[in-house]
Amino acid sequence: MSRSGICVVTFPVGSSGAVPLSNLADVLCSIYQNPIIISSKMFSDSYLNKDKADIITISHRRVKDIFIKPINYSFTQIKISWIILHRCHDYTKCIFFLGGDGLIIPIILCKALNKEVFLCLGGMGSRVLKQTNDPLYPIYKIISHLSYILANKIILYTPRLIQAWNLEDYESSISIAHRHFLDFETFAVTTSFPDRPPLIGYIGRLSKEKGTEQFVHSLPAIFIERQNLRVLIGGDGQLKESIEASLNEEGIAARVDLPGWISHNDLPRYLNQLRLLVLPSYTEGLPNIMLEAMACGTPVLATSVGAVPDVIIDGKTGFILEDNSPESIAESVARALSSPDLERIAEAGRRFVEENFTFERVVERWKEVLDEI
Repeated sequence: MSRSGICVVTFPVGSSGAVPLSNLADVLCSIYQNPIIISSKMFSDSYLNKDKADIITISHRRVKDIFIKPINYSFTQIKISWIILHRCHDYTKCIFFLGGDGLIIPIILCKALNKEVFLCLGGMGSRVLKQTNDPLYPIYKIISHLSYILANKIILYTPRLIQAWNLEDYESSISIAHRHFLDFETFAVTTSFPDRPPLIGYIGRLSKEKGTEQFVHSLPAIFIERQNLRVLIGGDGQLKESIEASLNEEGIAARVDLPGWISHNDLPRYLNQLRLLVLPSYTEGLPNIMLEAMACGTPVLATSVGAVPDVIIDGKTGFILEDNSPESIAESVARALSSPDLERIAEAGRRFVEENFTFERVVERWKEVLDEI
């Protein structure tokens, strides 16, 4: 184990960012003594190994006003920069993660302090803003590309993301490493596939880029084909109220369970009830929920975005959506549930994640990437 010498910076994360950051923190804690992590109080409260890391919390007040939003965002970056400057003697490498490509002020400061800057892209923030028609998208896109130029290394989860995210211009700076590993004692098969009820579902953030609206619009056609089927939509987000309204308008609310946000501890129990998990996203990196479902023996139907095709081979380890239109989702759900090989595919998916997403493999790769410069 190395002496302390690394700092991780994120935009203050919410509940959806706690698991990705916890995974990366666990990896770094096994390589470095007491790594510095600058993030939210929510992460600090939820992280189980906080005694192994030096966690510094910052807050961010979310506002909707289009004019105040950039000012507020810049103020949060100044707070982060002050911590980076104050602790500059305690690290030589700085990893920007989870919104890190938008933290241009702290990145410029790290470069001025002669620190090695690693930009770990778990997703494309600019694509999310574009998908949600955020008026700040053009500004964020410029900022993110400036971040790519300044970074010593850009870390992607798989090589496929270079082309998927149009990063060919930065290929010489790109290294491949992911922070995905699973506790296979927790995420395991506890309900055999034949014993599961006729239940399919979506679990994740209820937002436009996740394709949740398209999934909801596909349900009437799915229900016509399968009279006994029920659906679970687990999660929270900006579309929660509109989803509830759509279900009521279609007269199908009684057949859809909406438990709200599902804690990470409760995920295995929910996943072990599903016969199919549907992820109709417009954009993804390498979704945790996909790997967790597969580890629980739950087949996944997902759009071919991000690193998904590196894990799901249609008809072998899962199912690929042709597109995420409601018609395509309904047809693909019917295809998956009617497959005579569905149980075998679920088992193949489980074996794939058990072989490829161990903690030891992830740590070894991160050691290599961090020593490349």
